[in-house]
Amino acid sequence: MKRQFDKQVKQIKKEENKLLNKKENPLLKASIEPVADKIQSYIPNKLKTALETAFYKGFRLVFEKGYIYIEKTYDKDKIQLEYDLNNYAIDKVTKRKYLKRLDRHSKQSQMFNSSISVLEGGVLGALGIGLPDIPLFLSLVMKSVYEIALSYGYHYEAEEEKAYILLLICTAMSKQEQQKEFYQRLEKLGEDIDDKIIPEIDLEELIKTTAGILSESLLVAKFLQGIPLVGAVGGFVNYNIIRKISKFAGVKYKKRYYMNKQKQAGHGRIFGESRG
Repeated sequence: MKRQFDKQVKQIKKEENKLLNKKENPLLKASIEPVADKIQSYIPNKLKTALETAFYKGFRLVFEKGYIYIEKTYDKDKIQLEYDLNNYAIDKVTKRKYLKRLDRHSKQSQMFNSSISVLEGGVLGALGIGLPDIPLFLSLVMKSVYEIALSYGYHYEAEEEKAYILLLICTAMSKQEQQKEFYQRLEKLGEDIDDKIIPEIDLEELIKTTAGILSESLLVAKFLQGIPLVGAVGGFVNYNIIRKISKFAGVKYKKRYYMNKQKQAGHGRIFGESRG
């Protein structure tokens, strides 16, 4: 059984590495970056501050009581029941079909929420609505992450799990050295939580950091989204961001799940050997 979990962890680490080291299309980058830089030079600092503040307030609202409303958009009990059944089957027989079933809801969530973001961002953008759609956009981001977490048996109400989600978003949306730093913090926090070590967490600071990273990622798109018709581009930007965060969340929660199984299988083997 441990061999099967070892195999899963190895495969997931490859997926994770591929996501973290994904290179942008050089032709696309060369054509878009100069335009984005030019647009940014025309964006007033007031809008930048407003965007960051909107994300900050959005996260505060979600973490304080918003998740209760987000949970009304999916069947939490059904996801948990599906996880319990698959997890039980994996513990008993570790067959490939149960391993695949464990991933099923996570993948469905990634696809569905990313698709909805195209409609949400595109329609509001075509109407010339930029900043007001941030609560909707953020709700979709969190809905996707919450569903993925539940798919692998993880809950999101505890402060340390909220911090984990924020670091996950920061890692998915940052680049190079900054991404490496966030990744290391994310890995450490995940290991501490799963080892029942509750670290000190400055959630307020993490919310500010995540709001800054997301606002930077969306700055040009939200500026354009405030211009009628041209703003329809917002739907594609929203899609790319939610897709990126959701894919990374799928890999990270799956990795935590199988690394825990790996530990449990290793401990069970040691315990069995000592008894023998």
